Amino acid sequence: MLKKKLSNYDIILASQSPRRINFFNELNIKFKSLKLDFDESYPNNLIAEQITDFIVNKKASYYSDLLNKNTVVITSDTIVWLNGKAIGKPKNNENAKEILQTLSGKTHKVITSFCIKTLESKKIVNDITEVTFKQLTEKEIDFYINHNKVLDKAGAYGIQDWIGYIGITNINGTYNNVMGLPTHLLYKELMNL
Repeated sequence: MLKKKLSNYDIILASQSPRRINFFNELNIKFKSLKLDFDESYPNNLIAEQITDFIVNKKASYYSDLLNKNTVVITSDTIVWLNGKAIGKPKNNENAKEILQTLSGKTHKVITSFCIKTLESKKIVNDITEVTFKQLTEKEIDFYINHNKVLDKAGAYGIQDWIGYIGITNINGTYNNVMGLPTHLLYKELMNL
């Protein structure tokens, strides 16, 4: 359905995330995936979804030169939010272990925002999912880090990975949002384009 709806547009997904690329393929969207080196810093006074909204807006502005009347740029960003702090991607495996130990036995929020930008309009949408981890053992955390790519994931984990199978006890919200894109909301906004 989306392929036909968007047939007159050139869709640019401003991401190289394998998960987001797969979502676009599964939604049957014809698109190009691009990535610029990008500074994901944000003002210290922002909290929760204000952070991801700010970042996707900032990312979209980097692609303004590519816009023409038939171009749609889509940017996205995901953070984990716990105890009033944003947790992004880990710096290294040691940092990933610290993050997972912090998330262990607690409920955190996964917040994803996306921006759909054209020459005439800009729409920013966010979604929040609560995720609860069981108390993870040090061996489980070490096993996960040693057998999975963790450095490209907010919160140092992928819900679709081994740790999601054995460690997540409850989800309140959408699964795809935790993977990095609330596809149901993206679909709705693109159908209204």
